[in-house]
Amino acid sequence: MTDTDHLLIRAAFKKPIERTPVWVMRQAGRYLPEYREVRDKAGNFLKLCTNPDFAAEVSLQPLDIIGVDAVIMFSDILTPLMGIGVDLDFVPGPVIGNPIRSEQDIHSLGTFQPEESTAYVGDIIHLILKQMDGRAPLIGFAGAPFTLACYMVEGGNSKIYSKTIKLFFGEPELAHQLMDKLTTLTIDYLNYQIDAGVHMVQLFDTWAGILSAADYERYVQPYVTRIFRGLKKQGVVPRVYYINGSCHLIPNMAETGADVIGLDWRANIPQVKNAIGDRVALQGNLDPNTLFCSIDVIKERTKLILDQFGPESGHIFNLGHGIDKQVNPEHLIAMVDTVKSHSVRKST
Repeated sequence: MTDTDHLLIRAAFKKPIERTPVWVMRQAGRYLPEYREVRDKAGNFLKLCTNPDFAAEVSLQPLDIIGVDAVIMFSDILTPLMGIGVDLDFVPGPVIGNPIRSEQDIHSLGTFQPEESTAYVGDIIHLILKQMDGRAPLIGFAGAPFTLACYMVEGGNSKIYSKTIKLFFGEPELAHQLMDKLTTLTIDYLNYQIDAGVHMVQLFDTWAGILSAADYERYVQPYVTRIFRGLKKQGVVPRVYYINGSCHLIPNMAETGADVIGLDWRANIPQVKNAIGDRVALQGNLDPNTLFCSIDVIKERTKLILDQFGPESGHIFNLGHGIDKQVNPEHLIAMVDTVKSHSVRKST
């Protein structure tokens, strides 16, 4: 099978498909006992991310256990930041020991060299591709500049992102300097993955939804557009863009140059499809908490989303956010099986 023959890739480019493809954000994760066993061997999360053998193993687990249509490389959006001098640890959530507090902190950030500081990512990709032997496409990913900036400025997770807003609204020139550096990093990192052989890339802008549409257009959209324009293999490797809490930003997202827009569970697929479906494919968007319901409810809700999109190509089934660590794997299997059985009506 050639790279462009994969079901996922054809759906991303709205080409003829025999059914809807399905994969899940965070599908390689703690809800799987097999993942937890490898995590214990690795010692901690960061070692798991940077050990090619362990990372490749957990990346591949959902392909065989769950039956998804794609493998996403196991890593974390923050690990490339270590390559520019960010002091990163997970205890268990991300903690940055040298957060951005001044213009000098921004100027002190190093130059990102992916083949040096993230060489393990290339090794992970090569191992996965070798072990999959063409059975499924491989998805690479990166964090978008604004989301990376949030972590760097806040020093970790936050509920209100007050320090980030203070920087962007109060010192926009410094914010743009930081965004420029992180945009270059993201382009180089994703192109490194594309060169290594990934079949699709997803840009995670998890926290951009905290901004109004006007502020997003000012502080974020130009950089995301620059990223998608700077990626290699245009028209061959699909570019996916995801924001959590993005309903008010969907028109902007469709203008960035992405081939696929990832929707969170709050979005109404028919409305979004009518608004931007002529320009991009859509990915999503089952509420992740649905997987805590009975299997009958999971099947019903899954079918509803498939029916709402309709029979044509241009839909990749996914959750509207990452799968929770407490989910029963059998429930995810039921969702995947339902997608496969309920969407076979689509004709090539």
